[in-house]
Amino acid sequence: MDLKVFLRSILVITEKNMRIYYFKGPVVVFGLLFPLIMFLTFFIGRNLDLVLFFPGFLGMMLFFTASSVGPLITPWEKREKTYERLISLPVILESIIIGDLLAGAIFGVAITTIVFVICALLLHLALVNTALLAVSMILGSITFAALGTLLASPTTDNPSNIMMLSSLIRLPLIFVSGIFIPLGQLVGWERTLTSLSPLTYLVDLFHAALNGDAVYPPWIDAMVLLAVILVFIVCAKVIQKRNLVKGI
Repeated sequence: MDLKVFLRSILVITEKNMRIYYFKGPVVVFGLLFPLIMFLTFFIGRNLDLVLFFPGFLGMMLFFTASSVGPLITPWEKREKTYERLISLPVILESIIIGDLLAGAIFGVAITTIVFVICALLLHLALVNTALLAVSMILGSITFAALGTLLASPTTDNPSNIMMLSSLIRLPLIFVSGIFIPLGQLVGWERTLTSLSPLTYLVDLFHAALNGDAVYPPWIDAMVLLAVILVFIVCAKVIQKRNLVKGI
């Protein structure tokens, strides 16, 4: 495929996803309300340092917002019989995957940036490294938008099935990612467990950018997230391509 056509197809698919799916109920609930309610439930009535735990909250917000759009797109379009029409157009599978990913990533960055600006004004947060914060948001949003795209890959045309699968995977991740317990306070098997979650490295990057108290060097966090992005995209492509070959 010609590069110009490839890029244009990605932009068209991204714009279509943004226009249709940003205001769907599951996206609003799981991408906006759910992380906010969880954070307030954890902190209300407890004497905790909000500034210390804010990087974790920011990571959780980006995690849920960026990964909430992708799981809805593919099953919804399969149910509405528009997925087949999209495949029949002069686009390739990579265009669809990247378009779905970008829609989720843009949603994640936009909402998280708004939340950060409001909280920074209310909490008078200090910012150690603005450039690192921007890079962290971009990397994190792409990582978890890729996760959302991967979660949408199984063979089903029922969005509720994918959203249930998404919840089963995303909810455990937030409890093993140094959000509610700072990573520096974990040792032994607890540190090993948290190192298996990609969200851990995003939260650590936010700690480096906001408080300067990251556990890992930022370049290690960034390399892990880049590797995870590649794995998620490749897995999504393999699964969706296999489904197309089988006609499902």
